Amino acid sequence: MRATIWGCRGSLATPGTATVRYGGNTSCVALQTPTGVPIVLDAGTGIRALGATLDARRVHLLLTHLHLDHVEGLGFFAPLFREDCAVTIWGPPQEGLSFADRVRAWLSPPHFPVPFERLGAAIDFVEVEGESWELEGLHFSCARVRHPGPTLGYRIEADDATFAFIPDNEPALEPGSGLALAAGASVLFHDAQYTAEEYATRVGWGHSALADFVSFTERAGVGRAVMFHHDPAHSDEQLDEMRLAAADLAERPIDIAVEGMAVDLASSPVSH
Repeated sequence: MRATIWGCRGSLATPGTATVRYGGNTSCVALQTPTGVPIVLDAGTGIRALGATLDARRVHLLLTHLHLDHVEGLGFFAPLFREDCAVTIWGPPQEGLSFADRVRAWLSPPHFPVPFERLGAAIDFVEVEGESWELEGLHFSCARVRHPGPTLGYRIEADDATFAFIPDNEPALEPGSGLALAAGASVLFHDAQYTAEEYATRVGWGHSALADFVSFTERAGVGRAVMFHHDPAHSDEQLDEMRLAAADLAERPIDIAVEGMAVDLASSPVSH
């Protein structure tokens, strides 16, 4: 199992000279599966470039939640426009409307110029919340995490590795949030958006300060922890400093997400 990062920025896509090394695209990670069918986690702006590389006739897209930074690239995902492709979109139940209706509304005027009905792919929706299931040779489970609005974290297990994906979470307000998903994972991608000073003015926004990120990873006992969901205001230099600060706090190796980074989850080396 291999995970490739196509976007690791949080809150807002941030192109420009200050974000070249870590990348400015928002949340999107692609998983290589035993069957060869792509699994995509989140549909931030990074999904546009990913879609241009895919020639699959089936794609599974797992959304953690429907905040803009996690779905703003969805309408530019090439497989959605291909008549020979079947796309299944997974995500949490919503309040007021169904998950499917929320996504259809986003992919329709006035938010998007092309009506949902004119997309070429066969698109199905699956609501999940606390379930476990088998998909493309992998075992999946999910659970709600502490973030405004219905939000999921995912745990994906293969014979030789476990990957936990929790890009938005605020364990300072709910210490157990996401812990069962992350427990013993080979690799964890987890929210590490704020410095301590920033978090003091953003309590309740649904994200983690560095100390809370480090504490979470140690309680979960993960093999490799990767800082994810970088703040749009943080330059490459600031992220360098944050990685060093997190490493000083931690008892285990700390990595930081970089757009284009690939992680072999069985042995968990990192390559760019």
